[in-house]
Amino acid sequence: MTRVAVTGGSGKLGRAVVLDLLEHGYEVVNLDSAGPREQPSKFHRIDLTDYGQVIDALTSIDGRDGDFDAVVHLAAIPAPGRTANAATFANNAPATYNVFAAARAAGITNVVWASSETVLGLPFDTPPPYIPVDEEYPARPESTYSLVKHLEETMAAQFCRWNPALKMIGLRFSNVMDPEDYAAFPSFDADPQLRKWNLWGYIDARDGAQAVRRALEHDSTGVDVFIIANADTVMSRSSASLAAEVYPGVNLTKDLGEHETMLSIDKARRVLGYEPEHSWRDEKS
Repeated sequence: MTRVAVTGGSGKLGRAVVLDLLEHGYEVVNLDSAGPREQPSKFHRIDLTDYGQVIDALTSIDGRDGDFDAVVHLAAIPAPGRTANAATFANNAPATYNVFAAARAAGITNVVWASSETVLGLPFDTPPPYIPVDEEYPARPESTYSLVKHLEETMAAQFCRWNPALKMIGLRFSNVMDPEDYAAFPSFDADPQLRKWNLWGYIDARDGAQAVRRALEHDSTGVDVFIIANADTVMSRSSASLAAEVYPGVNLTKDLGEHETMLSIDKARRVLGYEPEHSWRDEKS
């Protein structure tokens, strides 16, 4: 049984990750600043901006827990605009450094963390360089939240340089959705501008959890990043027609399937074996 510490396990994606790992035989401890009264896993209330609390959580708290095989770091202020920019930076950047550094100090060499689709250039007021977007072009942070995600990816590369045995995988998650969110999706069709900010992408939390598990199980060393989205868009219209109308000057690097995601998941499919199993189209029927 693999013991995994999950930061932010009480959040929208975190809850799905905890449940998925438990269902696949992992032992999970949720490290979060808040949590429901009833937890499916063990839970410790931790302020991740305090390095002392983080190193305690990843080693032992009064001799309990600790001895982790892996860390999944999801905890953060989850998007731009939720609070002041300085507050976003002051929370997210130190929390991620503390988790990375404490994992290193604890001898944990398997780290998966939530990066973000925002590093691709969201909200795409400046059009993307091509469609579908992928991991091949340099980060284009357009917000403080995204800037921190870019810094996390850069920081992870240096942690891996310091320790060649370390594996750190950043998952650039799209906009996380639960099944109850899908009732709103048909309303997006009225105006393609409403969701152009992330090329009409999304990630079902359950598929996001699958990606986390596959990243944990992936046998590699060093840092790597993957876009994690669902296989389709949030729209009923075809992907090709959306791209042509909203981004007419942007090159399409492939023929798009009818509702194919424009946030390329080809690398995640090829390297991690990731394959989305859910779609809002199934939930609404």
